[in-house]
Amino acid sequence: MAVSANSHRQDNQPVYVLHTYPFKETSLVVELFAHGFGRVATTAKGARRPRSAMRGMLQSFQPLLATWSGKLELKTLHSLEWGGGLLLLKGDALMCGFYLNELLLRLLPREDPHESLFEYYSATLKILANGEDLATTLRRFELKLLQELGYAIPLQHDVSNAQILEDANYRYVAEYGATRLNGSPTRINNGIQLFGKTLIDMASDDYSNGQTQQQSKQLMRYLLAHYLGDKPLHTRQLLIDLQGL
Repeated sequence: MAVSANSHRQDNQPVYVLHTYPFKETSLVVELFAHGFGRVATTAKGARRPRSAMRGMLQSFQPLLATWSGKLELKTLHSLEWGGGLLLLKGDALMCGFYLNELLLRLLPREDPHESLFEYYSATLKILANGEDLATTLRRFELKLLQELGYAIPLQHDVSNAQILEDANYRYVAEYGATRLNGSPTRINNGIQLFGKTLIDMASDDYSNGQTQQQSKQLMRYLLAHYLGDKPLHTRQLLIDLQGL
């Protein structure tokens, strides 16, 4: 006997809209980031029609409550409701929000629950809405995202398990970590070169030092490029062009 799709129904789950794109003549595919479910792909039937009740609800960065059902990878989105706490992202903060969404779309596997990452994303959106230090906010989210996805980003010990030294120079290579360099800084072809203080500061969540701000940006850009592969992020280049974020 066939199993009803309603047996896989989820009602009023906290979500954020990551992305939408056209599907068939009048519908949309809506990529959601859902608490307890991770990234969920749904179809919003008829959402492109002018009188669609759901059309005005499909806004990024707003806490929503979604109801969907289905057994296949592409679910059916039945309804959306406001989850409270309307957020307004403007200017560079808005671009940062789209950058976070693109990172999640590219790196977060579908239907892989990441409750703590969902909460961190929600908190980060509020920080962006308040216009706080955008660059530092992005570095924190980038690092949190890679750590939550299980990528090893060792910051306190080098590849020999020796403690990172503040004044030493290191070469950092994705999937391995930091190797201490002897002598003065030199040109390297593999990985990225930085000071131990940068790694220590990042481990302590301290981005107050100007050198740490610059080198942490270079490190995260390098690591994300490694894990994203050949296809670059569209919003990453926009942020670089606008403010060097």
